[in-house]
Amino acid sequence: MFGAQDIMSIVPADERQITLANWRQHPQMEWSYRNVRELLPTANIARSSTPVALPRSLGYLDDIAFEDVKGETTTVADALRSTYVDGFLVLHRGRIVTEWYAHGLTPDAQHLIFSVSKSIAGTIGGILTGQGRLDPDAPVVRYLPELKASVYGTCAVRHLLDMSVGIRFDEDYDDGEGDVIRYRRAAGWDLPPPGAPAIHLRDYLGTMRPDGQPHGHAFHYVSPNTDVLGWVYERVCGMPYANIVAENLWGPLGAENDAYITVDSQGAARVAGGICATLRDLARFGEMMRNHGVSNGRQVVPGRWIDDIRKNGNADAWSRGDLVMVFPNGNYRNKWYTVDRDRTAFAAVGIHGQWIYIDPAAETVIVRVSSQPTPMDIELDRMWLRGYAAIASHLAS
Repeated sequence: MFGAQDIMSIVPADERQITLANWRQHPQMEWSYRNVRELLPTANIARSSTPVALPRSLGYLDDIAFEDVKGETTTVADALRSTYVDGFLVLHRGRIVTEWYAHGLTPDAQHLIFSVSKSIAGTIGGILTGQGRLDPDAPVVRYLPELKASVYGTCAVRHLLDMSVGIRFDEDYDDGEGDVIRYRRAAGWDLPPPGAPAIHLRDYLGTMRPDGQPHGHAFHYVSPNTDVLGWVYERVCGMPYANIVAENLWGPLGAENDAYITVDSQGAARVAGGICATLRDLARFGEMMRNHGVSNGRQVVPGRWIDDIRKNGNADAWSRGDLVMVFPNGNYRNKWYTVDRDRTAFAAVGIHGQWIYIDPAAETVIVRVSSQPTPMDIELDRMWLRGYAAIASHLAS
């Protein structure tokens, strides 16, 4: 069987070539998730002119033990090798304790982070709110009157931030003809069927309709909500989303490398899941969030927005929602997950195994990027949550 790197080295191209028809399949994803720019149009997110150093204090975490998906004992080292991990980085008190790469990923290579992108968007919302540009309680149509006839014509920005829009959309990644595939075609991630008329992302957002539930009633995970949120940001800032992220977040937090985001053929950003970034810059982002919005002595995100993520959210809406089986005692606020309301950890999560796990009590940030074959593997997520907790406990002690 050919590995992903072998596939892309073949000249001329043959049936093993990576294309939009197979780029999210395994093993092709081992190459494509770190080479998205070779497949899709993108917009650059510029690095900081004054990068913030990540000091190193290397420790040995390989033998830390936790329970695997079969109820047996595994270790950090074994889990990294056996669960499709492409990159893994642990910070303790802002210092790199361990850093690990596989499948061709390197420290200066960007990796697709899927819905970790949503947490970046939620964080941008806090920055723009702090600047007085955005009102989270305002109706979406204050900013985007062109969406008046859609489901977004009756909801507030807050409903976008908290994934509580009463919208008819099924986020089923395995349905080959469902809502997700139509959405991805609009975003340019998948090819349209032969003869089908072209539809662009923002045209598609205008077709979203209600499901009969009141806004705010339940947590309902719908990626297009975040693309609408990014569109709102563009309207209030008067610039493309990639520039908003660079100017308000990537630059101020001291990012060492450019990031980038996929865009459709009309330049609309895939805000919900299209960002590609390096492991270390994701760690910088997580560390800034752990430090109450401060990076290198600068308040990047208002502290009250971080408090809002960690202390608020609607537990009743979460209990009625789509992902209660992943975090039974969890919550969702401003596009961040509370892992357990009785603990301090919160997280940004993306399909195919992308995570930023932040435990303020243990002063720990863990970043994992992966090429996990299935979009969602709940047992694997639970295993890694046990692993994150074991690492954090070890470092805290």
